[in-house]
Amino acid sequence: MPLSRDKIAAAAIRLADAGGLDGLSLRKIAKELGVGPMRLYDYVTNKSELLDLMVDVVYARIAEVAQHAQWRATLLAIAHATRDAALAHEWFADLLGGRPHLGPHALAVGEATAAALSKAPAVRDIDDLQRAVGALNAFLVGAVRREVTERRTTRSTGTDLAAFQARLGPYLTRMLTTGRYPTVARLVIDGAHLNAEETFHHNLTTVLDGITGEPRR
Repeated sequence: MPLSRDKIAAAAIRLADAGGLDGLSLRKIAKELGVGPMRLYDYVTNKSELLDLMVDVVYARIAEVAQHAQWRATLLAIAHATRDAALAHEWFADLLGGRPHLGPHALAVGEATAAALSKAPAVRDIDDLQRAVGALNAFLVGAVRREVTERRTTRSTGTDLAAFQARLGPYLTRMLTTGRYPTVARLVIDGAHLNAEETFHHNLTTVLDGITGEPRR
């Protein structure tokens, strides 16, 4: 069968979506495609190159939303698209924040992000821009990786909020009634179970307000 880097990446993404990165191998991809493993080496030299290829496929979809007239709209669109990508492809979250992604689509997203931030009111020079890019990326990587980790934990343990409360509720109640943790007690007792998407958007806009100097409207 005719092979291409695109077909290999698509097969690798299907396998990673189903079973994560740990079990991903060129041998399994070759089996998925119905070819011998050695044929893949004409297109990708090793697993690192394969991961870079997979990541850039995902970034291609993020790049599609990165063109807006207003800088803030561009940043919001990129951040939400990145979160959506990580929820659709959990392995993608594992690769965020590691070694630089330098594929053409990853660079396009990086360019759109930096260009948008360079137009923010409080970003006056290259030092401001570096700090702004770093702060936004730190929030984005941390937020999506935490959300994916929580989803995995819930899925692997088979627990939900009610089960968690039933299991740890007595212990937590004893600790909170000591009076030593009044603010934690408020969070546990009075705090609502917040919607993940709404919370992500709220925290994202708060971060943008802080690093760009523009109050949220």
